[in-house]
Amino acid sequence: MARADDSTLPPRPRARAGSSDEPRSPDDTVAFGMRVAGAWSWRILVVAGVVALVGFLVVQLRSVAIPFFVGVLLAALLVPFCNWLQRKGWPKWLAVAVNEIAVIAVVAGLVTVVVFQVRSGLPGLQAQTLTRYDELKTLLLDSPLHLTEADINGYADALLTALRTDSNALLTGALAVGSNVGHILAGVLLALFTTLFLLIDGRGIWNWIVRLFPNRSRAAIVGGGEAGWLTLTTFVKVQIIVAAIDAVGIGLGAFILGLVDGRGFPLVIPIAIAVFLASFIPVVGAVLSGAIAVFVALIYLGPWQALIMLGVVILVQQVEGHILQPLLVGSVVKVHPLAIVLSVATGGFVAGIPGALFAVPLVALLNGMIGYIARGEWRTNPHPSVADVTTPTTPIPVRRARRASGT
Repeated sequence: MARADDSTLPPRPRARAGSSDEPRSPDDTVAFGMRVAGAWSWRILVVAGVVALVGFLVVQLRSVAIPFFVGVLLAALLVPFCNWLQRKGWPKWLAVAVNEIAVIAVVAGLVTVVVFQVRSGLPGLQAQTLTRYDELKTLLLDSPLHLTEADINGYADALLTALRTDSNALLTGALAVGSNVGHILAGVLLALFTTLFLLIDGRGIWNWIVRLFPNRSRAAIVGGGEAGWLTLTTFVKVQIIVAAIDAVGIGLGAFILGLVDGRGFPLVIPIAIAVFLASFIPVVGAVLSGAIAVFVALIYLGPWQALIMLGVVILVQQVEGHILQPLLVGSVVKVHPLAIVLSVATGGFVAGIPGALFAVPLVALLNGMIGYIARGEWRTNPHPSVADVTTPTTPIPVRRARRASGT
């Protein structure tokens, strides 16, 4: 077949500027997946920057932030009871006064009991510790390890230095609340005042915060705040139950061990109170505070009794970790136990004991708020209290009626 002459072929159309054959901008040369990744990346960086800024401000203002957070947790515990008293006919001022006085009485009572118990038992504990140390040193000197007294003293000094360093790291956040009695008292008063004002006008404070946001976003913020507050209050009540069970379990185990041994178990009440307070740090709190009971058993009673006490602590921790946490705390927080452990570890690394204490309540609060906003319930069924913070000229029911009628 004869090849067609090129002169007989129709001319090829030239690509015009701005046509689809040529990129109109440098962004058109970037793959769609890369553009999506870039859009996500800068938004993630902005969110991370805001979170880092808030964390930096909290750390810098920790002398105010820690008492404030303690006051919020106390309010989360007391607000439902205060509202219940008012529904029973109590005046608001009387219900608030009863709750505030109850908090002061409980804290003062716990501090008084611990101080008197420790003052009476600490001298004996110190003397018995020195006795056990001398017995251990004699045992090591006579052992086949061929250790000298200098070696033992060196190991003891290294152990004490390591414990002192770790204790300082753990107590940094706690001591940041106040390095002396004046700062501690100021922190206690700030926590009590925070609790008092939240009991008196918590709703008004929240409404004022919501009004800082645009009117169209207030339904989501109000609903998310209500969901987060409900989760927080339930978490605090459940955590008190878990902490009480841990304290009773370890304290009762120590008491029975001392009763069976015949010599008694000293400092049972301070140990139980320490376990109760430490159990507000989920998963690890009961174990760390239970180590005190194991140490006291080792010093006063002996190694076999210390092993039994260790078994009691592990048993209580297993009951908490496999029964109480999944059934009670897990159903409230709705966060996987691994996430709880990581949040506690992260909080402790960043802010010491206060960070570990507030990590899980913060996760519970954010999980409730974000979950509510993500479900979109505020679009179709806004919370009734939204009407208190919306502009009077365009209330939520009117807007919903207008959308339903198409006007």
